[in-house]
Amino acid sequence: MVDKSESVANDSRADQPLNYFSYNTEIEDAFIRRRGKHLHLCPLDWAMMDVWKERGIPLHVVLRGIEHWFDSYESRKPKRPVNTLLYCQEEVEAQYAEWLESRVGSHEEAPDESENDAKTPFPRAVVLAHLARSREELMKLADARRQTGADEFCEALTRATALLEELEYDYAAAVQPDARRLEDSLTGVERMLSDALRATVSTNQLDEVRDEVKAQLRPYRAYMDASAYEQTMGNLVLKRLRDQFGVPRLSLFYL
Repeated sequence: MVDKSESVANDSRADQPLNYFSYNTEIEDAFIRRRGKHLHLCPLDWAMMDVWKERGIPLHVVLRGIEHWFDSYESRKPKRPVNTLLYCQEEVEAQYAEWLESRVGSHEEAPDESENDAKTPFPRAVVLAHLARSREELMKLADARRQTGADEFCEALTRATALLEELEYDYAAAVQPDARRLEDSLTGVERMLSDALRATVSTNQLDEVRDEVKAQLRPYRAYMDASAYEQTMGNLVLKRLRDQFGVPRLSLFYL
């Protein structure tokens, strides 16, 4: 017997285009980025990704599960390395269960926008407009970047555009839209863009930005411990780079 929520989710996905690059490749990339060191996934990892895909678990749900698992893992300051995607399986399943629950009833009756908006910090229409605007800005950046030669950052922009399209579709179709889960997904997309941006800039360009930020922080350096200083430095450098490259902020806090 098919679970009602999963049946509804399968029906709703039938109308949704597969708009992302490669399901397995995106998952592999997210896992390796969060792990911090390159790793060849084992056959069991690839088999699990195939199962997720066959079951129709949306890409953004899997990515959010990976991000959540690593956030929790890193908060414990572990010493043992993560060598398999299997560690993330339970969190992915938990995220999928929550996603299915948010979809139940989406094809049975039209959602009451006013009632659902009251349960979220932002009106659905405002969130959807933000996602559409951000997606269009990223698409323009990718197109412009492609004119001068595709690189890692151009690819990341294209992938981010596809992920935002999926998130936009999903948020619009949810009976009970969850801004917190959406914010988690947007944080993951921003992390991907930031990593690609750092990898793209030249050493000279990065040194120039760091020198500017150091000068900006010099009056406050004596009042900051080493960890706070490095974190602030990293945040300001990344902000300067985003401004230089015209990368929009995706977080809902920038609505």
